[in-house]
Amino acid sequence: MTVFAARRLMLTGTAAAAAFASTGAEAQSGTTAGTVISNTATASYSVNGVNQTKTSNTATFKVDRKVNLTLVDGQPGNTQVAVGQTGAVLKYTLTNSTNGTQDFLLTPTQGILLGGDNFDVVLPKVYVDSDGDGVYDATKDKLTFVNELAADTSIVIFVVADIPADQSARLANVTLTAQVAAGGDASTTVPGVALSPSTLNDDQQVDVVFADTDTIPRDGLASATLAYEIATRDVALTVVKSSAVISDPVNGPLAPKALPGAVVQYCLIVNNATLLTPANGVNITDTIPTNTTYVPGSITVGGLPVLGACVLGTPMNDSGAAVGGSPYTASYNADTKLITATIPTLSSLQSLGVTFQVTIN
Repeated sequence: MTVFAARRLMLTGTAAAAAFASTGAEAQSGTTAGTVISNTATASYSVNGVNQTKTSNTATFKVDRKVNLTLVDGQPGNTQVAVGQTGAVLKYTLTNSTNGTQDFLLTPTQGILLGGDNFDVVLPKVYVDSDGDGVYDATKDKLTFVNELAADTSIVIFVVADIPADQSARLANVTLTAQVAAGGDASTTVPGVALSPSTLNDDQQVDVVFADTDTIPRDGLASATLAYEIATRDVALTVVKSSAVISDPVNGPLAPKALPGAVVQYCLIVNNATLLTPANGVNITDTIPTNTTYVPGSITVGGLPVLGACVLGTPMNDSGAAVGGSPYTASYNADTKLITATIPTLSSLQSLGVTFQVTIN
């Protein structure tokens, strides 16, 4: 008679994990979302002195995505700007604390009435720091969403806008909002779709769980607010005018005197003595003095001041028409006898000359 005696029964477990994108992926944010965790049990026993083993089926599940992100100021205080300034920059820092690589959608919002907000900037645009130097460069930083940001890494984001020529305004707040989106596409032209939280648990799917704690907890969004602050409403701009007789009917250009018929050149030196702040749309006007006649075609703009005189200026058209290659324009109105010269931008610490000539009646 055969007797079956169970001598030993022992259950042991073995586990193996394989990540979608990498293995051994465990960082500050936890095991990478999508990692497959599997477990198989083994039973060891003997029958009539013969050792036996049986293996269970393998139980598997996928690690879910724990979405977390933070967006904070990336600069100390507001950005100080001047009236009419272009390309002013705010800097933010976004950190991906999700346990996986993510895209992020970026949206700037104005009109948040915090701390005296009283004007809007012109067309704020968002750009991602492409080379990681933390400095905005219009030739490099062109991506408008965060693409494939790895877990536990940060990136700098810029908001770039123009400041309107509003002398009464002071502060413009801009709130940047980042929304978590699907990663996995290395394309730099199309962002992933915005993520939504999963309602049910599915061991064979990567469920999405929002865990952010920003203004509204667990909404997959993070935001931060910075401001443009108009600190400079004026610059130390001066205009110094001088005159010199350059020829007369008796002596010609050699030691000329202020005789009737003599040609007199006026030199106007305009200077911006303010550090780091340009003056935009500078218009210089001057009226031809009594007892003189304007010399047609004698206006020059852009000259360099040398010992109080203007040299190397570009000749202008009396009609106000542009001169090829020159950013400046000028005109003469025969009815009002008014000279007008326009300098689009007079940079910080820059001086330029404007000249015109008259004859003494």
